[in-house]
Amino acid sequence: MANIHAYFMETLQQGASDLHMVIGRPPMLRVRGDLVPTSFPVLTPKMNRELIYEILTEEQKLMAEKNWDLDFAYELSGKARFRGNIFFQHRGIGAVFRLIPSNIIRLENLHLPPILKKIADSRSGLVLVAGPTGSGKSTTLAAMINYINETREAHILCIEDPIEFVHENKKCLITQREVGHHTQTFHSALKVAGRQDPDIILVGEMRDLETISLALTLASFGMLVFGTLHTNSSIKTVDRIIDVYPPDEQALIRSMLSEVLRGVIAQQLLKTADGRGRVPAVEVLIGSSALSTIVREGKTGLIASYIQSGMSEGMQLMDLSLTKLVQEKMVTIEAALEKAHDKNFIINKIKE
Repeated sequence: MANIHAYFMETLQQGASDLHMVIGRPPMLRVRGDLVPTSFPVLTPKMNRELIYEILTEEQKLMAEKNWDLDFAYELSGKARFRGNIFFQHRGIGAVFRLIPSNIIRLENLHLPPILKKIADSRSGLVLVAGPTGSGKSTTLAAMINYINETREAHILCIEDPIEFVHENKKCLITQREVGHHTQTFHSALKVAGRQDPDIILVGEMRDLETISLALTLASFGMLVFGTLHTNSSIKTVDRIIDVYPPDEQALIRSMLSEVLRGVIAQQLLKTADGRGRVPAVEVLIGSSALSTIVREGKTGLIASYIQSGMSEGMQLMDLSLTKLVQEKMVTIEAALEKAHDKNFIINKIKE
C-alpha cells in the first residue's frame, strides 16, 4: 500500500473535498470550503516527492517533469477516486487531489432546479455548464449524463481530462476517453467523434478555439453536446464562446451559436448555514427563438431581462437563486452577498 493512502483515507474520513500537499506545511484538507491542517508531519521536498511519485507510472513521471504539471485520476482500492494535479513551484513539487464521489448523485438529490432534466432531454444542440473551479460543474454534468443513461437509449461519448465519474452502461452505451491516455487532445478526439456514431458528446473542457469550433459544428450536425466553461454567468458564457473567435468571424459564430444553444447552467457552491455542507446556487438560461435573436444580433446584455421574463418556464438569475437559498435558511445572507452579482437585488428581495 502506498504511503499516501493514509492521507487519502483521512480525506475520506473528514468528509473533505480536496487534499493539498504543499512543502512547508502539513497536508491540508478543504472541509466545507475551509482549509484545515491534518495531524500529519510537515511536508519536506524529499517527503513530498516520494509520496507523490509512489503512485505515478513511469510515463506520468516523465510527463510531469516535461510539462511541469500533470492532471491524472487515481483510484483508492475501490473506496474512492481522486482527480490529481501535480505541479512544480519554488519550494519543489506539490499536488492537489480532488475527491470524486464513488456514486453518481442523482439530479434530484443535488438541490438543482428540476428544469435541468428538460434541458438534458434535448435531442440536439449545445448545453453549457459554467462556473469557477470547485463549483460542482463535473458533479452536475455527471448527474445529467446519468439521467440520460437511465431514461433513453443512446450512445454517449465522454472526452475528459482526466476521467472522473465512471459511468456504467444502463440504457445507454457509454464510451469514456481520457486525454493523454486514449486521445492526444480534446480537439483531436472531437475531430473523429462523428465517426464513432455518438448521439451525445460530453466535452470536459472547452478552452481553445479549435475545441469550441468542433463542439459547435457537431452540435449543428444534430448531436447533443455538453461542455464546460470557467465563467460565472450566462451572459459571460455566451460572450466567452463568441470572443474566442477573431472579430471578422464573430458574426458567423453568433449566428451558428444562436441556432444550437439549448441551455446554460451557471453555478457556484456556498457553505450551508449550519456549516455542515455546501449547496449550489444556479443560474439557468433556456434556448428559444427569442434567445436566438438576442445571440444572433449580439445583444447579450438583454439576456438577464430574458431570463427574468422566462421564470415561469424554469429560468432564473444567479441572484434570485441566492435569494431563495437565504429565504430557505440554507445559507446566510453574508454568504449569498459574497457570491452575488448585484448585492442590492438580494438585500431588497429579503426586505420584501
